[in-house]
Amino acid sequence: MRPLAVLFDIDGTLITTGGAGAVAWRLAFEELYGIPADIGKFSDAGMTDPEVARLTFANVIGHEPSPRELARLMAVRLEYLPDAVAASVGYRVLAGVEALLPRLAGDGYLLGLTTGGVEAAARFKLARGRLNRYFAFGGYGSDSTDRTELTKRAIARAAVLYGRSVAPSRCVVVGDTPLDVAAAHGAGAIALAVASGHFSAEQLQIAGADHVLTSLEEELPL
Repeated sequence: MRPLAVLFDIDGTLITTGGAGAVAWRLAFEELYGIPADIGKFSDAGMTDPEVARLTFANVIGHEPSPRELARLMAVRLEYLPDAVAASVGYRVLAGVEALLPRLAGDGYLLGLTTGGVEAAARFKLARGRLNRYFAFGGYGSDSTDRTELTKRAIARAAVLYGRSVAPSRCVVVGDTPLDVAAAHGAGAIALAVASGHFSAEQLQIAGADHVLTSLEEELPL
């Protein structure tokens, strides 16, 4: 049966911010603790924002963040993120995306997001590429630190828009990391991996993706 919803990861799948996310984290740590922390040393692609914050904080500051410390760090990082995205010379919408999204919307698919970023961060990142207009719902790192759970949340929200239940097996999750693949399968959805981020097509096949594309310029197997 034809899928009803197509759910997209953001970083490495729809866009690259050119490192703007890492810049915002670094500035937040520098403002709060005087340490220009590099999240790349302590986190992996596909992790949720709360996971990135906790791991980096624990390694740089030397103890687990309290709820207040975590909330303050996340808030300051969001303050820096819009300007970091706007200033990034490496920001770009990835190949095929600008043609694909309006075509899928025109064909009647529900388009959503499944991203480890908190919702505000996701919207900031998409705004520069004028991509927010395609996504009415999603699952975010602000819904759960577990990518499978936030993917389930996105599917539940698709059902709200559809007006009836949406079987996970009729949802396609498009992402660029093994964590995206695992989350899709954990939620009972189809995992479509695109080798446009840090992982090769071979690595994504080994991770168990149902379909692998080299870029979103290729036809989606819908």
